[in-house]
Amino acid sequence: MWVGNGTPHCKTKADFVDLIYERTGYSKREAGEVVEAVIAIIRHALRDGDKVKISGFGTFAVNQKHARRGRNPQTGEPITIVSRRVLSFRPSQVLKQRVNNGAKAES
Repeated sequence: MWVGNGTPHCKTKADFVDLIYERTGYSKREAGEVVEAVIAIIRHALRDGDKVKISGFGTFAVNQKHARRGRNPQTGEPITIVSRRVLSFRPSQVLKQRVNNGAKAES
């Protein structure tokens, strides 16, 4: 949803709790526990190096970036950028089509 100043509305964890509460009949406390549990499961899987694939939505993955040579933009001095793990998300074709065609997701 877009708001008046031309920026998209941001959905928060609380928004998801409210939506689950409205759609399922769970109490807000139970809906909050569901949201927290799903996020915790995803977080732990990614921390362990697993991919998380949600059909019709996309895939979360952690990739290893190796150390590389870089340059300090202020001084021009060569530096070594340390290796690190980075999170990536690849949307599914279904999600891409729904976003690009403006199709409403099924409730």
